[in-house]
Amino acid sequence: MAGLVQASRRSLLSPFRTLKLHLLHPNQQFSRQPNRPIPNFLTQTQTTTHLSTAALQKSPFESNILRILRNEIQYQSDYAPPHQSAMEFNAFVVEDRPGEQWITLRGKFGENETIKIEATMFDGSVVVPKSGDDSNAEDVRLHISLLVVISKGEECDLEFVCSSWPDHIEIQKVYILRRDGSLKWPYMGPNFWHKFRNVGFISDCFVLCVRDLDKKLQSALLDFLKARGVNNDLSVFLHEFMTNKDRTELIRWLAKTMSFVLDRGLYTYILSFLNLIQC
Repeated sequence: MAGLVQASRRSLLSPFRTLKLHLLHPNQQFSRQPNRPIPNFLTQTQTTTHLSTAALQKSPFESNILRILRNEIQYQSDYAPPHQSAMEFNAFVVEDRPGEQWITLRGKFGENETIKIEATMFDGSVVVPKSGDDSNAEDVRLHISLLVVISKGEECDLEFVCSSWPDHIEIQKVYILRRDGSLKWPYMGPNFWHKFRNVGFISDCFVLCVRDLDKKLQSALLDFLKARGVNNDLSVFLHEFMTNKDRTELIRWLAKTMSFVLDRGLYTYILSFLNLIQC
């Protein structure tokens, strides 16, 4: 399991390792595309304003960081440029908060039900056999955590803790929560049966029980969610949305870092951070 988490982290953090290589070996040439203009949506950060003039006033180390960060932003934008994601899906309206690691979807069902879905960015993965002729190949399936809250304007809400996979949704927990929060440690209900052993990044000690509910009850609860639009199509949409958000947040992080360097010269801080995330 530790190996899986490390492999997943390597794949997700590869841009940062490339950035660190440039920092540690500024004279070495790397196979990147020539500089290209930064997309218009990045101008909101104002990180490229007077970049060349500011770089001339910095130390060689700081000037090197600025050049690397700008090249990294341009490379990420050229390699997989983010786009404007759809902010509606069927009956749901999407609320995206730039710089945060989750989104909210809101919708209604019938006359008196409101539905709120909190969805994280990718927070785990599992390795599965890759489909096709190569039976020995493996593929990584990313995981998104969902909290689905269904309210009817009464004292209690029905809440579902779900796993969103690239092509389907699974229910992990179902419980009733009083709105006044009077129960500090409520009974959370039985565990749903599922096949995967771990959800990476959450905790290496996170163990999922395998107590199996009656299949008919599982199907009935899934049908309850599907009738309200929480279905496999929504899971596909969320994975596409989070893939784009992951790219956008990475470029935003790089742009903010470049802005910090322009203002304060944080070479030591950035290098320490890159060392930390490599561990």
